[in-house]
Amino acid sequence: MAASFVPPKPGSSMEEAFFPDVRTTVNLFAIHTRRVGSGWDYPAHEHPQYEINVVLDGEQHMNVEGRHYVQRAGDLMLLRPGIVHSSTSGGAPFTYFCMHFDIDDKLFLSLLARLKQELFPADGSVAGQIRPALAKLLDLLEPGGGSTVAQRMRIQSAVFELFAVLWEAVSSEAAALSAGAYDRTELAYQIASRLQGIANQTFRQGAEEVSHYGIDDIAAEFGISVSHCSRVFRQVFGESPRTYLSGLVLHEAKLLLADPGMPVQQIAAMLGYRDIAHFSRQFKRWSGMSPSEFRRIEAVRQGDI
Repeated sequence: MAASFVPPKPGSSMEEAFFPDVRTTVNLFAIHTRRVGSGWDYPAHEHPQYEINVVLDGEQHMNVEGRHYVQRAGDLMLLRPGIVHSSTSGGAPFTYFCMHFDIDDKLFLSLLARLKQELFPADGSVAGQIRPALAKLLDLLEPGGGSTVAQRMRIQSAVFELFAVLWEAVSSEAAALSAGAYDRTELAYQIASRLQGIANQTFRQGAEEVSHYGIDDIAAEFGISVSHCSRVFRQVFGESPRTYLSGLVLHEAKLLLADPGMPVQQIAAMLGYRDIAHFSRQFKRWSGMSPSEFRRIEAVRQGDI
């Protein structure tokens, strides 16, 4: 397995622009459209994933934990995991689109969790903004449309585009509903961006050149205390800034160790450790195994030995 990208030495590039790393995992389940008859009745149930449900024509009567909604063409329902819901046709046929998903983007999950609204009407801002992205996805959902790798990739691409638009549309709704919570989330996101910057700079230059900048400096930059910085970050991401930064370094270390041609001594130096022993102790504390043990397991997994 090839190691992650190693930039050239500082000063050797005329110009460069680094884009954010993308490490988001999305799992999609039961994406479908369905035309049902006048006697349609789906019993009460729940899912461990989020559900997006859009009526394409007709109307659906949805009961969500005792709250009754009449969902008409173009109306969007966004249901959180574990919400008990049922639906009926209300005496006439209708067509709907449904998709279940989970995602490991903590910022996106935090945004969705703050929403108290479940029904977004067709003439509202959220449903209106996602309509073009949803139409693009629906165009791909022909019979047998996910039968090839290329077609599945196109569906995934359309879903990510839908999520991007949903994020932008829902952000303003969340801000209006809970300005304080929204501000905290935005602050946590900015802290995470600074932590990613620390990690990237460390990987490119070595910790000796950037070790003077850390969590204390991030807090000072935003005019807040270190304890408040950690508390806000933990509320959104579920872990401390230092643990988050350690996770970034661990991820990079595993990518580098997966290249059998790169000496552990060199990897330790690239990640800013003064000696291999310190790196080995830290890696074992993070992962439960030494760098050499991880490299041996990875080689077996890749079939190299």
